[in-house]
Amino acid sequence: MPASTLALAGIHHSEARSHLFPGDGFEAATILLCARTPGPRLKLVVREMIPVPHDACARRVRDAITWPGAYLEKAIDKGEVEGLAIILLHSHPGGLFAFSEVDDASDAITMSSLFQAYGDLHGSAIMTPDGAIRARLYGPDLKASPVDLVTVAGDDLHYWWADTSGFGGPSNKPIAFTSGMTQELGRLHAVIIGVSGTGSINAEQAARLGFGRVTLIDFDRVERKNLNRILNTTIADAAAERLKVDAFSAAITAYRGEGVAIPLPKSIDARAAVIAASQGDVIFCCVDTLDARYMADLIASAFLSPLIDVGVVIPVRANASTVAIADAVGRIDYVQPGGATLGDRKVYTPETLRAEYLRRVAPSEHAHEIEAGYLKGIVEEAPAVITLNMRAAAASMNEFILRAYPFRLEPNRNYARTRFSLAGCDEDLFAEDSFDKAPNPLLGRGAREPLLGLPALALRATKP
Repeated sequence: MPASTLALAGIHHSEARSHLFPGDGFEAATILLCARTPGPRLKLVVREMIPVPHDACARRVRDAITWPGAYLEKAIDKGEVEGLAIILLHSHPGGLFAFSEVDDASDAITMSSLFQAYGDLHGSAIMTPDGAIRARLYGPDLKASPVDLVTVAGDDLHYWWADTSGFGGPSNKPIAFTSGMTQELGRLHAVIIGVSGTGSINAEQAARLGFGRVTLIDFDRVERKNLNRILNTTIADAAAERLKVDAFSAAITAYRGEGVAIPLPKSIDARAAVIAASQGDVIFCCVDTLDARYMADLIASAFLSPLIDVGVVIPVRANASTVAIADAVGRIDYVQPGGATLGDRKVYTPETLRAEYLRRVAPSEHAHEIEAGYLKGIVEEAPAVITLNMRAAAASMNEFILRAYPFRLEPNRNYARTRFSLAGCDEDLFAEDSFDKAPNPLLGRGAREPLLGLPALALRATKP
């Protein structure tokens, strides 16, 4: 498992690649300002970029660049306020996926200047023409250590490992559904928010596919009425009112061994749950409340994690004498940091969040209550929906695979949302560009207090 990670949103990576490779074959540079996750994992998330204008550089050739210190001073002025790590990124037009002697000599000068200004962690990075990035970090002693993993969460998901060497960038990208994919997944961390109907299925898929860590976040306990749709739960679990995450963690441990499953019996709006979710490389949101989806949205933005949200519903038609199923519908949203959020896509709105809150604190109207379950319009304590959940959960995990190990015939950008109807036997597809996107001030916020900009999550306001 990687001890250090540098994470970029797809929009940052695209902007950097366009600037670093303008088409003239010469080196170019940009500066990354990076926030940190709360830990224990050392994960730097890119908050902002400061491109160095090509015409401001005193020298730009195929294997060297000289650029003015004014841009470094600008980065220091911005980064010092929040203690952001500064990473100096430049291009290698020739394709060398390694640091050169010229890079080493340059870092010896610039890193010393950075640490004289502020901070305990800064670094440098290189990008090859195919977009691959390799990075390294320095401490005040000016000793370099490689960043184990560089990730980009965009239309596709990219993973570049420090132990992949060679000229021309990494050439051994695993193929989907192979043992190579399993091997790479063994170094990645999946977070499952909600371990119930769809969540238990996604957790099972993540563990069986080989993710090295699977964090399970859910505060609820097993009940007899939900044994028909929660995998790996038993009558004994229900009788003991066992925590869902403990029951599922035990099941994963039985076939994967110790240390893979990480159970956390918390609501996602708890500080400890937010910190746990920040450690992941991908988040699967499998909840049935809008406020939990809202929290997942904020976490994905702040920590630059790809988010896959899955939901199912069974609308019914009812009159005085009959009730009939109108449809059985599933929705899978892939949310990339810097793209259209679940809020932008109207999965929740301020009005629906408020309505849900009122239903929870004052459930006085029966009509409101019956809108909260799987079947919209009737009360059903133990809905038999495992087949629908299986369909939706499989689609959500396949969405991850399709982006991490692409093999679609069309660009992944065309599949930001998939919505299927069992009654109509069809799917509706929505592209990323079909959603209006609002400015996102949380993008790359990292561990800045209060977490996620929410006073309720401030260090002094909450207990772990």
